Amino acid sequence: MNTFGWLLKREYWEHRGGFYWAPIWVSGIMLLLTVLGIIAAEGASSRFEIRSGIHWDELAAHLSKGDFVHAGMGLDVAYVALAGLLCVVLFFVLFFYLLGALYDDRRDRSVLFWKSLPVSDTATVLSKVAAAVLLAPLISFLVATVAYVALLLVVGIWTVFHGLNPLPAIAASHTLGLFWRMLLTLPVDALLALPTVGWLLFWSAYARSKPFLWAVLVPLFAFIANSWIGMMGLPSFSRRFMLEELIGRLLFGIFPGQWLNDKNPAFIDPEHAFERGNMLSLLDPSNVYGLLATPGIWIGAAAGIAMIAAAVWLRRSRIETST
Repeated sequence: MNTFGWLLKREYWEHRGGFYWAPIWVSGIMLLLTVLGIIAAEGASSRFEIRSGIHWDELAAHLSKGDFVHAGMGLDVAYVALAGLLCVVLFFVLFFYLLGALYDDRRDRSVLFWKSLPVSDTATVLSKVAAAVLLAPLISFLVATVAYVALLLVVGIWTVFHGLNPLPAIAASHTLGLFWRMLLTLPVDALLALPTVGWLLFWSAYARSKPFLWAVLVPLFAFIANSWIGMMGLPSFSRRFMLEELIGRLLFGIFPGQWLNDKNPAFIDPEHAFERGNMLSLLDPSNVYGLLATPGIWIGAAAGIAMIAAAVWLRRSRIETST
């Protein structure tokens, strides 16, 4: 276990730029844009004497409990939206991390050094899997939470400057509830990510050059071939099946929360959830973990594990690249 822990630390140290700094920089840019937007609005209001139709002191006097509830719902949406933005960043980080996880060692011949150490190929590959499905998502989620707290601080200072008390709105939000609910989705995300993780690691271990092209073009050509077969009137898979079950699971499974588009009737429409601010219902643990009762998630996980096992075998037997 201690060896595996050091292998996991190695993955973090070698890819800290993607795992740690990428979400921090993106969050920092979003906070900076928010501050600049507030400054620009205040400057324009003062310079051009723009008035909103109601003064801040009048607004404070007419605020009701329902207004604070709606403001709290808006804060919930901001929290989930910020986490969702970092999910996009995480997807690209993990996609290229997994493609290079086993290929880069062969390309620079450092695989020979690692094979000289008393560390099994199985432990090496599994440490990369754990880094992709557990470590990197957890870091991104924690960064999103810290950035959201900083956003609350910025908005709170702005409202206090105008004589409004932000605490009732913050109290009406569901920060702790959303924190635990999003945290509880990480194991489900990890299980759903296994097909993509296995697929990318397989090509990272197999390809002698350009693993990106192999990983992307193979399912794309399969989709095109299936479409041609269908156009000729021969038995073929449906277009939706190929997009969702082949391309979707093999290439986009590492996107956190992609199960929201699983057409599961237990989930409310994500777009409606954002419109209504009903974030707690969107991330209801009973619905999220209800996915474990569907056979598709286990079939995909089994396929992912099989491809990870193939990557381990290739790690033992293939060390050459074309360049």
